[in-house]
Amino acid sequence: MSIVVVSYNTKDMTLECIRSILTETKCGFELIVYDNASSDGSAQAIADEFPETKLIASEVNHGFAKANNIAAGQVSGKYLLLLNPDTVVLNGAIDKLVSFAGSRPEARIWGGRTLYGDQSLNPTNCWGRMTLWSVTCQAFGLTSLFRDSALFNPEGYGGWPRDTERAVDIVSGCLFLIERDLWNQLGGFDPAFTMYGEEADLCLRARAIGAHPRITPDAEIVHYVGASTKVRANKLIMLLKAKVTLIHRYFPEWQRAPGVLLLTCWPLSRMVGARILWAMFRKPKWKATQLAWTDVWKARSEWRGGYSQVQ
Repeated sequence: MSIVVVSYNTKDMTLECIRSILTETKCGFELIVYDNASSDGSAQAIADEFPETKLIASEVNHGFAKANNIAAGQVSGKYLLLLNPDTVVLNGAIDKLVSFAGSRPEARIWGGRTLYGDQSLNPTNCWGRMTLWSVTCQAFGLTSLFRDSALFNPEGYGGWPRDTERAVDIVSGCLFLIERDLWNQLGGFDPAFTMYGEEADLCLRARAIGAHPRITPDAEIVHYVGASTKVRANKLIMLLKAKVTLIHRYFPEWQRAPGVLLLTCWPLSRMVGARILWAMFRKPKWKATQLAWTDVWKARSEWRGGYSQVQ
C-alpha cells in the first residue's frame, strides 16, 4: 500500500500525522509526503524528523489536486491512500481500512469515520451527491434548520452517525483509499479543482464505470478540518467554485442554470440569516458569520462561473 500526504503550512499537524501513521500502521506501506511550497518550515522539519520518508518539497504551490497527482505518480502499492496532514490515525485505522477494502473489493474506493479533536463525530467523512433538491434545501436554509433530516440534508446523510458500514456517493479526500489501477484509469484528480470538489468529481467518475464507494466505522481518525485554509471567506469561495463546477458537469443540462441560481442564493440567505441573529442576540460568532458570508456574496463574480475546465 502507498500513502500520500500533501501538506501546506501545517508543520506541527503534519509531523503529528506522520508520527501517528508510523505508530499505528503495521501493514506494509510506503509513505510519500508532498509539501506544497509551505512557508512555515514544514519541509525541513519533516526531513529532519523523518529522514527515511520520501519527501517531495515543491517550490510551487500546485493546489491539492495536482499535488496528489504528482505524488501518486511515484507510488507502487496495490492501494493508494490519500490522507490529509491535519489528521491523526487512531487505533490501527489504516490497517482496518485496508482489511475492509479486502472484504469489499467491489467498492474500489473506501473511507472511514472521522472525529474532531475532542473525539466527537466529524460527519465530513462522506457525502451524498449534489442534486437540484439538495441545492434547493441549502438555498432556503432547510439543511441548517433540519440538519438531522435525510430529506432536507441529503448531502450530509441527515442524522446518520457514521456508525455503520454503508455505500456512499462520495468519500472525503481526508481519508481516501482507492485501487491504484482505478486511480490510474481515471487519471487521478482533475486539476481543474484547485481546492475542494476533487474527490466528489473522482467518485462520480468512478461510479459511472461501476465502482461503489463504501465507508466503515471501524477505521477512525481525527480530522481537525481546514487547517491549511484559515480564512473562512476564502474557503467558502473555493467551495462554491467547486460546487458550481460540479453542477455544470453532473446535473442534467436543463437543471444547470437553476442549480447555479439556487446555489447563488445560498450565501445570500446565510448572510441575511446571520445578520438577523446578530441583531437579536449580539453574539460575536454571528457577527463573524455575517461578515464572512458578506465577503462571499460580494465576491460572487469570482465563483459563480466555477473553476476553469482544465483537463
